[in-house]
This record gives sequence, structure tokens and C-alpha cells, in this order.
Amino acid sequence: MQNLKDFLDEKVAQYNQPRFIVNDPICIPHRFSKKQDIEIAGFFASILAWGQRKTIINKCTELFQLMDNAPHDFLVNHQESDLQVFLNFKHRTFNDVDTLYFVHFLSWFYRNHESLEEAFLKGQTGEVDSMDSILSQFHRFFFSLPDFPNRTKKHIATPDRKAACKRINMYLRWMVRSDDNGVDFGLWKKISPAQLICPCDLHVDRVGRKLGLITRKQTDWLTAVELTEKLREFDPLDPVKYDFALFGLGIEEKF
Repeated sequence: MQNLKDFLDEKVAQYNQPRFIVNDPICIPHRFSKKQDIEIAGFFASILAWGQRKTIINKCTELFQLMDNAPHDFLVNHQESDLQVFLNFKHRTFNDVDTLYFVHFLSWFYRNHESLEEAFLKGQTGEVDSMDSILSQFHRFFFSLPDFPNRTKKHIATPDRKAACKRINMYLRWMVRSDDNGVDFGLWKKISPAQLICPCDLHVDRVGRKLGLITRKQTDWLTAVELTEKLREFDPLDPVKYDFALFGLGIEEKF
């Protein structure tokens, strides 16, 4: 296990670098400096993060241009007529109906709260294994407004449906992890890096299996938990830093 830890630590150092940002959806929130803009840009970028990375970045660029590249200001100050611009926005199965509900929820939320972190504290217990509760409660809260479109629920994953929740876990990594490398933001302090669950995407899943870090046949919430528990053996305080290693090995090195 020590040899594997040393190998993965080396890969974390290799990929947890600013050059990683350029071709990754995390480049979208890095375009902003205001805390709320970073939160909003990161949230949309993570939710839209499926398909080719170049396409994801282009679609996010398009979306924030529709908000005059000032998402927080747009969300709290827009008029009803300003929403017309979203009627033609689409990325894969995420369409105008979904976009408008996301805008509706975030507008309501930011008119009443300072930071999106507060939306993720509903299920917070402080325990290392409370991410299940955090994500389940966030899903319920996000769809608590009257007349939410049922079709939009599929775009926010929840452990209640056994989903691996890869995109929302990636978003939390961006917001919560804190180091001096300049990739993750570390804006949120009420959720601990030790609580995070590794985003289990196609590349991470494949590499994790090849390295013997995953034994479950399917890829679901319990798979992501299993992987994270293995990674906690290498670093209990910051297990999800190894996402850089597994993703880098998978997408850059075709491991």
C-alpha cells in the first residue's frame, strides 16, 4: 500500500497544478473573483460537466455571457423580461426549462443568503460520513420551491437514488478543498475536506479499479464511498486530493 500511496502522491503533485485548469471545467469559476460569482459559475460548470470538456467550457461561456458575465448581480437584480435570453440555451439534456428553474432557485436563494455553502449545511452533522445526508438534504432543498419542473430533478444527483453524485462531489471539491496550488478554491469552511467524497467519473472509476481501490461491480454511491474510504487510508484529512491523480492518470495518460 505504501508504494501505491507514493505513486498517487507523485501524481497528485503532477496534476494539482494551475496548468490543469486550462482544459478543465474548473476554468469557468476561475474567470471570476467575487465569491458569489465563483460559487455560481462553479455550480453551473459542474452540473453541465458531461461530454467533451471543450464543449462543456464553450457552453458555460455561452451561459455566462447571457448573464453579462456577472452571474450574482444578474441573479439578484434581473427583471422578468431578462429571462428571455435563456429560452434557446441547451446542453445535451439540460434545456431552457432546467436553466430557468436553476436561475429561479439561485435568484431566490441569493436574495436571502450570502453564500451557497448555506444550502449544503442542511444535512451537516460534522461527522466524516455525513456527505450522504448533506447531498440528500441539498437535493430536497433545491427542489423545495413551488412548481419546480419534475424533469429538472435528474440534473441534481442524490444518494437517495443510489447515484454516485460525481458532478456535485466535484463541485464540493472545488469549493471546500484548500491548498496552495491554486486549483481548488477552498472558499467554504463549514464542510471539512475530510468529509468529501471522491467524484467517481468514468476515468476515475476505471483507474480506481485497475489499482484495486474499487471492488464493487456497479458504479453508484456506495462505489464512490468505497473508493473514498480507500483514499482516506492514504490521507484521512484530504482524501479527495487523489482525484487529481486518478483523473490525470485516466484522461492524460490513458492509464
